[in-house]
Amino acid sequence: MAGETVITIVGNLTADPELRTTRNGGTVANFSIAATPRTFDKQSNQWVDGDALFLRCSAWRDLATHCAQSLAKGMRVIAQGRLQQRSYQAQDGSNRTVIELQVDEIGPSLKYATAQVQKMQSGGYQGGNANGGGYQQPQQTQQQSQAPADDPWGAPAGEPDF
Repeated sequence: MAGETVITIVGNLTADPELRTTRNGGTVANFSIAATPRTFDKQSNQWVDGDALFLRCSAWRDLATHCAQSLAKGMRVIAQGRLQQRSYQAQDGSNRTVIELQVDEIGPSLKYATAQVQKMQSGGYQGGNANGGGYQQPQQTQQQSQAPADDPWGAPAGEPDF
């Protein structure tokens, strides 16, 4: 979208995502990501942590549910989204302004971990790609048996013939 500030952040979740439902029935997951820069100090010959950046994030709809089911405190994640500024009046009467990341994409970082992806049926949000924005569940084995005999992709997975 024109005029929006899109960023990518890599960091660790400071707590488990908090899933809630809005008054209008929408689902939102709120969480924070802490990104700490590291630099090499030549004088001490070791890595030194810089000042951490704590960024509040929110994910909506199916993405919110997927975050709550898949992510946990301490996990290293890569998140991309749009920065948004929001102002409100605190309970003490003071005006506050916060900058939050409206997450469009998020996943675990595979630099120090592994992950297993489970494809989900597309939900109500229809955006992103040609198949409705979400992954589609593979069809049952009925389709495999309907493949032509000369189709190399229709054969069951196994050792290739060399």
